[in-house]
Amino acid sequence: MQKRTILDIIEEKGKINVCAPMVRYSKLPFRELVRQYNCDVVYTPMILADVFKSSEFARETDFSTNERDDPVVIQFAASNGKDLADAAELASPYVSGIDINCGCPQKWAIHEKIGAHLMSQPETVRDMIRTVKGRLNIPCSIKIRVHPDLKETYEFVKRAESVGVEYITVHGRTKTQKNTEPANLDAIRFVKESASVPIIANGGVFSMADVEEIYSKTNVDGVMSARGLLRNPALFAGYENTPWECIESYVHMALGYGTNHFIFHHHLMYMMEDIMSNSERKTFNILSSIPAILDHLESDWGLDVSRLA
Repeated sequence: MQKRTILDIIEEKGKINVCAPMVRYSKLPFRELVRQYNCDVVYTPMILADVFKSSEFARETDFSTNERDDPVVIQFAASNGKDLADAAELASPYVSGIDINCGCPQKWAIHEKIGAHLMSQPETVRDMIRTVKGRLNIPCSIKIRVHPDLKETYEFVKRAESVGVEYITVHGRTKTQKNTEPANLDAIRFVKESASVPIIANGGVFSMADVEEIYSKTNVDGVMSARGLLRNPALFAGYENTPWECIESYVHMALGYGTNHFIFHHHLMYMMEDIMSNSERKTFNILSSIPAILDHLESDWGLDVSRLA
């Protein structure tokens, strides 16, 4: 069965809620979790296209999916069209779209000429979109950051549109800004008003109040959250903090999918941050195994472990 695309969901709902690509964290159990709480579209973590296309081991460890994982967008980091298209071709039967990461600001990514490095390489990005579109009949999108000079962003977007990019996610910070600085909603609105394709806004989304402010100030087609959903996977359902049943549901799914201790521990640390005291955080943070975490949740938080079997 062909998976639905973001364009399908936008046409159906008008405005959409999107779970961002998150290194390590937007794996299958978490994607399944946020879908239970009014998240319309989810992304995989950023995946290196050259490694994905060359290594079966990488493909098995970096990306898993099932029939409930719909719609899902796989995000690749690439520096050239061939690597991207080769990887996209392998993933295309299982996903709703291919996204090119043009926003990762980490130094290693810049050094590898991927991520936010591409914000100064509009012709390379245009070539990558063109190559994917020439090989595959699947939506291709880009996730970008804004430039200090919005004229550059305008030209970047127009080049992408000229080769058929289907939609664009705009992070409202430049590649040098810290995530503690507010997202530039005026810049996102400028892109929305300039573009001929749907625009998804990203940056600083931690509550439905933030979502509503973004819509009112930018008129975008969707809102994407990363850190906000890590802290509260039920954000888009209107919860101010992670509800306990959400935590229980994550534990159940993570164990069922065989999530490793590191990711399991960190997801729960994020979800429970707002409901734990400082002393409780210190205790939880040093739990060194999944059985230790389950014992703690059972004894201190009333988790019914027998229901997880």
